[in-house]
Amino acid sequence: MSIDRLHKKLIKKKISISVAESCTGGLLSSKLTKLNGSSKYFKLGLITYSNNAKINILKVKKNIIDKYGAVSQECCKSMVENLSKLSKSKINLSITGIAGPKGGTKNKPVGLVFIGIKKRNKIIVIKKLFGKKKRSIIQNNTVKKCINLLTRII
Repeated sequence: MSIDRLHKKLIKKKISISVAESCTGGLLSSKLTKLNGSSKYFKLGLITYSNNAKINILKVKKNIIDKYGAVSQECCKSMVENLSKLSKSKINLSITGIAGPKGGTKNKPVGLVFIGIKKRNKIIVIKKLFGKKKRSIIQNNTVKKCINLLTRII
C-alpha cells in the first residue's frame, strides 16, 4: 500500500493523525507530510528518541521504562495513550524499537520494533521482528508497516 492511497483516505474521511517516533527518527512524519494537503490531517509529529524525551514530553512513567525498557509493549502503549491526550487526533501512532546496528540483546534483538495505534478508545500494540538488517532497512520497513496498518484501519 502506498502513502498516496493513505493520503487520499485521510483527506476524504477527514481523519486527523499524530505520531510519536523513536527508532524511525521522524521518517514516518516525513512520509506523512510529503504530499500537498497533508496539513488537512497531520496534527503532530514528535521524535522522542531518548528515555528523557519519552518521560518528559510523552509523560511515560519512569517506572515503565525501568521495569520493561523503552523498547517494550508497555512503553509503546504508554507513548500512544499519552500522545492521544496531547494531540486530540482521531488516530495516534507510536513507534519504539532497536534499529541497530548495535544495542540489541538476546531478549531484545536488533530489528525488534513495537508499533502502537490508538483509534477512538481502542489501542493495539504490534510487535515486529525485522531481523538483523541495516539500520535504514529496519527504519524503512517499520514505516512501510505503519503506512499499511494505517491504510487498513481507516
